This record gives sequence, structure tokens and C-alpha cells, in this order.
Amino acid sequence: MDRTQQLDLWLAQVLDQPYTLTTASADASFRRYFRVHLPQQTLIAMDAPPPQEDCRPFVQVAERLLAAGLNVPKVIAQDVTQGFLLLSDLGNDTYLSKLTAQNAKALYGDACQALINMQLATDKDALPPYDAALLMRELQLFPDWYVAKHLGKTLSAEQQAVLDKTFAQLIDNILQQPQVTVHRDYHSRNLMVTTENNPGVLDFQDAVIGAITYDLASLFKDAYIRWDEEELMDWVVRYWQAAKKAGLPVNEDFGSFYKDFEWMGVQRHIKVLGIFARLYHRDGKDGYLKDMPLVMQYLQAACERYVELRPLLRLLQSLEKAA
Repeated sequence: MDRTQQLDLWLAQVLDQPYTLTTASADASFRRYFRVHLPQQTLIAMDAPPPQEDCRPFVQVAERLLAAGLNVPKVIAQDVTQGFLLLSDLGNDTYLSKLTAQNAKALYGDACQALINMQLATDKDALPPYDAALLMRELQLFPDWYVAKHLGKTLSAEQQAVLDKTFAQLIDNILQQPQVTVHRDYHSRNLMVTTENNPGVLDFQDAVIGAITYDLASLFKDAYIRWDEEELMDWVVRYWQAAKKAGLPVNEDFGSFYKDFEWMGVQRHIKVLGIFARLYHRDGKDGYLKDMPLVMQYLQAACERYVELRPLLRLLQSLEKAA
């Protein structure tokens, strides 16, 4: 019996009315989502096949975010042994599909307020730490998958030394930032425009306790949509002001806060290039290749601005020339 048949059998037991299934979405992991069409409403069924996936973090984090006032899917039924969840449906309208120059200020304002609410509800004992080991594992995806597999290059000893030094500097900066609840993928594909309480928030099962700028970097240095830098900085200022007013431990000096935001973005974009390369070369998912150039632009622009990161910029440029 395949996974879809197993899911069908489980849903038939859980639901006491007729339904039909359509594909809702698949993400970059092994999880799949189906829309369950009932006579009066729609629900979402998550298929997270064990042993590759574990539903329990999703359920636990959903409860925490719901308690913090975020608009996340409610868990209606669960079978974590089989890897099935039945969830409320937040609809089809992602931020990515709905953002325009006219509504961006309002939608990003909502997203920042939800982010602040999540950060205010931080319980440092409730989630795993975004520690040096995890940050380094993520950074290592870049030489392993982007450089070696995607570009087919081997780093020289000098290039490897540049990478090692830059990684150490980034990790040091990130671990010194205030630590709060981090969604880890807070961007336009995981935020939904809903009829009330925007945004709807998805894909939060990998939440950790980490740097306060991480989700902000995900939101405003988004791999799938680009905004003018002046506008982006204005939105970051607005978050910083609101976060300070709410009592979050953001840096009192905006220049220092913005540097932290940029350096966090550098770590994330190094990781994302590795992830996108791995999705293509290991998993056969080529849809992310088109997003690599924007990620590289963000990365190089940030490295250009900070003297400590210019050796990495020269390394990236030399890899591009040789590619």
C-alpha cells in the first residue's frame, strides 16, 4: 500500500463525511500536503513519512505559536506513528502570490508584528538551540554541495582558509546576538494572506532558539522576491522601532542592529545556496536553480559592505569566473 492509500484509509476513519483529495503543495523536504474537500469546508492533510520526517515538532510548535497569538494551522487529528496530520486550511494565497508595491508595507507590517509576538513568547527551554554546531553544519552545505557538486570545483588551501575564517566570524557574531524563538523559514512562500489575522504562518516545525535577526533576514532578504534596498531598510527600521517598543532585546544602535541583520543574512544565503544545490543534485528538484542568482546577489552585496567579509566576496567572484 502506498502513502496516499494509507492516508486515504486514515482520513476515512477520522472523518465521518464524504471527501475528495487534491494536491495542495509539496515542499523541499519529504512532506506532502493535500487539500481535503468536505461538503462545508476544506482541511489540509500532511503526509510526513517516517523515518524521514517527524510530525511531533510541528504539533508542539503549533501549540506554542497559537498561544502566542499567531495564525497557524490548528491540529484537528494526528497519527504521529504513521506520519499523518489533519489541519485547518489557511488557503492558497501566499505572500509571494499577493505582494505588490501597493500592499507590501501593510503585509510586511503584519508579518513583523507577528514576528515580534512570536519573539516575545520565547521560552528558551522549549526549543533546541541554534548553536555553533548547527550553524556550522548549515554553512558546510556550501562547500559540499554548491562548490563541489554544483560548480564541480575543489577549493585551494588558501580559499579554504578564507572560508574557515569567514565562517568563524559569522558564527561568533550570530551567537552574540540576543536569542529568541526563530521560525527558520519566515518568508513569502510560508506566509499566507488570510481573511483575518494576517499572516497565516506555515512550515514552522524546525523552530529553534537563535539570533533575533534570523527571521527578519529570511523575510526581507527573501530568495523568491526582491525589493529596493531603500524600501527594505525602511521596513527593517520599522521592525526595530516596534521591537524596541515591545521590550525585545534589540541593539539600541540601529547601525549595529543592521550589521547583525546583514551578517545573519550572509550565513543564511551561504546555507541556502548549498540547500538549493543539494535539492537539485541529490533530490532531482530543479525548481530552485532559478532562485540561486538572487541569493548570490544578496550575498555579494552584503560582503561588499563589510571589510571583514571582502575576502569571501573575492572568493565568490573567483568561483563565478572559473565556473
